[in-house]
Amino acid sequence: MNRDLYIRPIGLSAAPRASGEEHEIAGLQLAGGWLTFMGLEVIERIARDRRRTRVFGIGEYCERDWGRHGAAAAGLFEALRQPRARIAGVSLDRPRIMGIVNLTPDSFSDGGRLATAQAAIDHARRLEEEGADILDLGAESTRPGSDPVPADEELGRLMPVLEGLAGRSRALISVDTRKAEVMRRAAEAGADMLNDVSALTHDPESMEAAAESGLPIVLMHALGDPKTMQDDPRYDDVALDVFDYLEERVRRAEAAGIDRSRLIVDPGIGFGKTLRHNLALMAEVALLHGLGVPVLVGASRKRFIGTLSGVQIASERGAGSVGAALAAVGQGVQIVRVHDVGETRQALTVWEASVSGDEVAKS
Repeated sequence: MNRDLYIRPIGLSAAPRASGEEHEIAGLQLAGGWLTFMGLEVIERIARDRRRTRVFGIGEYCERDWGRHGAAAAGLFEALRQPRARIAGVSLDRPRIMGIVNLTPDSFSDGGRLATAQAAIDHARRLEEEGADILDLGAESTRPGSDPVPADEELGRLMPVLEGLAGRSRALISVDTRKAEVMRRAAEAGADMLNDVSALTHDPESMEAAAESGLPIVLMHALGDPKTMQDDPRYDDVALDVFDYLEERVRRAEAAGIDRSRLIVDPGIGFGKTLRHNLALMAEVALLHGLGVPVLVGASRKRFIGTLSGVQIASERGAGSVGAALAAVGQGVQIVRVHDVGETRQALTVWEASVSGDEVAKS
């Protein structure tokens, strides 16, 4: 059932780092991470396509009687404050980079570039050296207009690369798939996490497979199938609609036996969204912290960056992609999924040091 109250943390700034000095902090730490928040934007959905927005300081919010919204208001506020669980042993107290390893011949940006398993393994190792915390292996393109790939073909592309990296990489190995069979085989072969652009809806067996794997999983929002998702996508209120969808998928996953500590959500930039939808989601992505799980944003080289910048060739959108990653991290997003790992790591290192006024460790 869709909710009608939402809160977005505002007044975000860098949290003081532990230094042996005492700090008086007016705000509260956001999700146990690198930011504090000073206030809250309270959004009430008063119709499917209408909202009322009010701004409160933290104290005002806590002292207010929210009436019938009381339980929802308390739950959302607590979700913002709770530190996020480690993902396969990796802490989320600082931004993490997921490097993209496309094993497909038809991905929108770099499809076909990694023509052999060894080329893909070498590329993944380069991304790790450049600073990737997670390597995301994808063997089926889900770009707009793409056709599905049979499981055996997807596995044929994936398994040699996964087997060449599992247990040999410092970075976590993620497998980007919508299919239960691929999830099971990936878990058996040593994958550390799963990433499903359909949020476990594409394959009727995927929820069970994900639960049985015991692995963390990314649940992404997409409007429709990749083949048709960009055919006139419409929302009542895109940010609130995406929140509602992901909240429902989190509930379904928990009901299926997947512990909340294993869940990550992704608003699905570019998956059934126009330029206006993508920008609205980027502007309000901090809303998703109210779900109480880590947030991942994958905006790298997407079409909206090209539309804004006038850069038509996807592989030349690196600077815009770094800008999108910094915008997401500035709202507390814990994981950014990118093609250009070295550039993103360099930018994050400078950003973290600049906002904290202190040198940031590289590991």
